[in-house]
Amino acid sequence: MKRLFVAAFALVVCLTSCNDYLNRVPKSTMAPENYFRSETDLQLFSNSFYNNLLPKAPYEEMSDQLVGKTLTAVQRGGNTRTVPASGGGWSNGSGSWGDLRKMNTLLASMGQCEDQNAVVKYTALTRFFRAYFYFGMIRRFGDVPWYDKELETTSEELYKDRDSREVVMQHMLEDIDYAIANLPSAVSTYRVNRWTALALKARFCLYEGTFRKYHDPAVHPEMYVMPLPADAKSASFYLGEAVSAAEELMAEGPYRLAQVDDYRKLFANVDANKDEFILAIKNDQSLQVCHNATAFAMMVSQANPGFTRKFVASVLMADGSRFTDQPGWETMQFAQEMQNRDPRLTAITVGSGYVYLGDEAVSAPDLNCTKTGYQVAKFVMDKTLPEWGRVDKSYNDMPVFRLAEVYLNYAEAKAELGTLTQEDLDKSINLLRDRVGMPHLDMTASNDNPDPYLESAEFGYRNVSGANKGVILEIRRERALELAMEGFRLSDLTRWREGKCLEQPIYGVYFPGKGKYDLTGDGVADINIWTGVNPKSKDMVDFELGVNTGIILSGDTSGYMDYHKSTARTFDENRDYYYPIPSKERQLYHEAGKSLTQNPGWVDGLSY
Repeated sequence: MKRLFVAAFALVVCLTSCNDYLNRVPKSTMAPENYFRSETDLQLFSNSFYNNLLPKAPYEEMSDQLVGKTLTAVQRGGNTRTVPASGGGWSNGSGSWGDLRKMNTLLASMGQCEDQNAVVKYTALTRFFRAYFYFGMIRRFGDVPWYDKELETTSEELYKDRDSREVVMQHMLEDIDYAIANLPSAVSTYRVNRWTALALKARFCLYEGTFRKYHDPAVHPEMYVMPLPADAKSASFYLGEAVSAAEELMAEGPYRLAQVDDYRKLFANVDANKDEFILAIKNDQSLQVCHNATAFAMMVSQANPGFTRKFVASVLMADGSRFTDQPGWETMQFAQEMQNRDPRLTAITVGSGYVYLGDEAVSAPDLNCTKTGYQVAKFVMDKTLPEWGRVDKSYNDMPVFRLAEVYLNYAEAKAELGTLTQEDLDKSINLLRDRVGMPHLDMTASNDNPDPYLESAEFGYRNVSGANKGVILEIRRERALELAMEGFRLSDLTRWREGKCLEQPIYGVYFPGKGKYDLTGDGVADINIWTGVNPKSKDMVDFELGVNTGIILSGDTSGYMDYHKSTARTFDENRDYYYPIPSKERQLYHEAGKSLTQNPGWVDGLSY
């Protein structure tokens, strides 16, 4: 057992859960009174928090900007989303009440450890993860019960009703402030440190501040199942906390943006960049701790993901001008629209003239592997590496916190507060632009001339207003591109109350009709779109027009790739910002003589 623990500790992401550790070894040697005695005990017990709570495959999150061959229930909405009997993120998934119980067990047992320095360190670590856990629960369910001690099956508090999100948020702040004050400051890319705690605080305070701004309790009381107390903190309070945490990390932290010769390498390299990655998931080929990012993007048998044209069109030109200000942008063909864009677009997408890392040949996007034509390339590994492209065999590290996100959080929080200055932009977002050679974001010019595309009902955001409207839209544009496929988009839409973006068109590449098309920009056709009798083309790939195995266009014989044109999609703003409480959980409460309120709009057939 000891050997198993040591091997697991060597690689954080393959850690084994300790939920049943008392049953795995003789109780005489591992009983609670004999455990939690040393730093090693505390370390081994806390290791599973990394594995159980941190996201392993953020690239799989589908949204309004990334779609696959099958739309998720969240993307479809309506009757596709139903109340589960169990699970549903309440008792399974990335973090669960069982993980919280383990945290509270560890905190309650700290007094048995004789190493007081270890007690402080692992109390801080556990409180970091407790804040992280509750942030996930708040985002998913809204109000949830706060537990800060280990409960038994006979504990009266086991069936307590939900607490106000204000109560939970204030406890989260207490936890994260303790973590910030007591975690080590040394760089530790695969272990939580003080800077990780500051990054988490900036993240969840930005979330809560913008959530309370755009879901104003006075306007949307349904979003607060348990009413906020009279002394609840304002949206501005949380935004201010986000600014302070981000600013402290930016000013005092040991991190800087990675200056890579190719932006793609930041996400493709096997080892996380220690300059920029504050916390990462460690993957390792030799231990077969892997993920599926390369196959996800490159194999026909996988998800067939693709960026939407809405997202692609939002990306700026290389000179900083708007693509949607270009004449004829609506019907611009692929090879042309991919020219002279923000370099990040053609790093995360197989654009015209694309050459995979480790390859020499130019590759066109494989339309068999993407349902929009905008084939994803972020997190795709170097082709020369062993087992490239095999299912579940990718082993490049995955980001959890990057300095780039901290810059974006800082700028957005200040913009929403109304305190943003050009100097703030120059020490945050404009550093991101400098890295890829893009012109700086100008605050005055943005506010004087907000982008009509980003504020349009068809492609943009509805809820932004005020003097900082233009720069807020620009920060959202920057965030969407820089953090693409890192698991933020649905959370962002929720906090901004922009769920209706999921109803917007999910178009792909534009084709004026059947014929031969050059996707690489070299003047030679790469694909042939046909109807009727197959013309048996040479040196290109044939796609039949109007069938699921070929290409479906929005206008039948011309238009945008529109694979999901017949799929109904709807977002219910009175229901869909939260997930439902599983019906069996509510039934258990009822049987115990207690009540657990269902989230607004969700019908589970129970009358209590």
